Amino acid sequence: MSNPDELLVAISAAVESERSNQMSLTVVVGGAVITGRLAPEAVWRERVAEVLKDSDRLGPFSDVFARPPGGNRSGGGEAPTHLHFHLARILQGSLGIPETGGMYRVAIKDVSAWTVGDLVHFDR
Repeated sequence: MSNPDELLVAISAAVESERSNQMSLTVVVGGAVITGRLAPEAVWRERVAEVLKDSDRLGPFSDVFARPPGGNRSGGGEAPTHLHFHLARILQGSLGIPETGGMYRVAIKDVSAWTVGDLVHFDR
């Protein structure tokens, strides 16, 4: 989207202000379907930093995520520019990758379609 969807920006802003991780969302970005729960950016960064810190190879990158978000967005009243998913999966055919859910950051301007809720695939 060249102009981010105002409703999607408002949902992201509500997640940021409430520091809640209970909003489930499914988005289409570049043809990929991503489904999961939104998290406030600070919480998302903290969790990514924790995961990286435990890695021998990726540990040095944890500091990048542990830093507060740039631009003083929380005090400046600027609208969120990204969605921060946790417990999220990229849906590919009958698979959800990864099965346990991952951490994804998606630019709101790149979302071409979305719906409230987390899509779940069941094999029958």
